[in-house]
Amino acid sequence: MAHLEVDLVAADRRVWAGEATAVSAPAADGEIGILPGHAPVLTLLRPGTVRITAVGGEHRAVRVDSGFLSVDSNQVTLVVHRAEVADDVVTPTAGY
Repeated sequence: MAHLEVDLVAADRRVWAGEATAVSAPAADGEIGILPGHAPVLTLLRPGTVRITAVGGEHRAVRVDSGFLSVDSNQVTLVVHRAEVADDVVTPTAGY
């Protein structure tokens, strides 16, 4: 079974890299879904949530700022200005 090789990179770090079965992202013209065998594409991203279904079933949601997404030969590359994984989001405490 074919998989996607995904690389999600923010300006300051690699956010996530690995094999996935599906990726969805907030493209400039609307939500785009990527599955293995997807046609080559290059598109701008708008702020929103990238959803990755990793091989093995793990789901990852990452809030992103603007950037771009590229797909070619089952390789998905997302380059964004900023990204927040759910575990990275900190709730401010009183007094801050």
